[in-house]
Amino acid sequence: MITASHDLITSSVAEHYDELDQFYRDIWGDHVHHGLWLSGRESHTEATLQMVRHVAALGKIGSGTRVCDIGCGYGATARMLAADYGAEVTGVTVSPAQFQYAKSHPVPRVSVVLGDWLRNPLEDQAFDVAIAIESSEHMPDLAAFFEQASRVLNPGGRLVVCAWLAHPRASATQRKLLLEPACREGRMAPLGSFAEYRRLFELHGFTVEHEEDVSQNVKRTWPLCAGRFLARLVREPRYFQFLVNQHARNRVFAVTIFRIWMAFETGALKYGILTGVKEQP
Repeated sequence: MITASHDLITSSVAEHYDELDQFYRDIWGDHVHHGLWLSGRESHTEATLQMVRHVAALGKIGSGTRVCDIGCGYGATARMLAADYGAEVTGVTVSPAQFQYAKSHPVPRVSVVLGDWLRNPLEDQAFDVAIAIESSEHMPDLAAFFEQASRVLNPGGRLVVCAWLAHPRASATQRKLLLEPACREGRMAPLGSFAEYRRLFELHGFTVEHEEDVSQNVKRTWPLCAGRFLARLVREPRYFQFLVNQHARNRVFAVTIFRIWMAFETGALKYGILTGVKEQP
């Protein structure tokens, strides 16, 4: 059931990305997700694209595959899957700013929907693959996230989820100083664990086929982003003006960048990739 608190959380997520729109594109680029370093020699851009390729491989995405990109951001992953793999991609974002940017960069075989994933208008069994790269954390009801994914997927369809996860043995100090404030400031629900995600996959009719902890392969994203932020803070007055603007509701995210970096370094924050296959009726 959609509640007032659900709507409030969803609108705060949209506001977060809308207000920080230019800063996200400055610091992260069109792909608003972690990079994946496998050899350790990749550039940030190469690692970012490598994450998409890894997800595509897990989803077995190819020519003609109907893909739903849950929380598609600026549409960069959707455009890459269409251009490089020949997939037919529908992206969903809750942010009007991201939606407008994605619509202003049209490519064949990609469409974008503005709206709340938990009450999306997509048809039942319309897709072969659904992917969620760092979007499930923003869902006020994680079970409903999986319920919708199961609904829109064909039997035998694949769901690939890349998620920020809490270490199950994170200390009280780590939770108080790192995880809980990072979730508040990043407009995320309390982070789940590998076990919780696995349980929800299975509860909603998926067989978990693949699970991996790539925390060590992605955490380099944060010192790189912190360095880009500090460089722009020095060079561009609008960064400082935003930080001292008392009306900017999301200016604390400048601190959150360093909080998340520390959460990865201390092991309190994990990064997991799980793939489930929707069971046949």
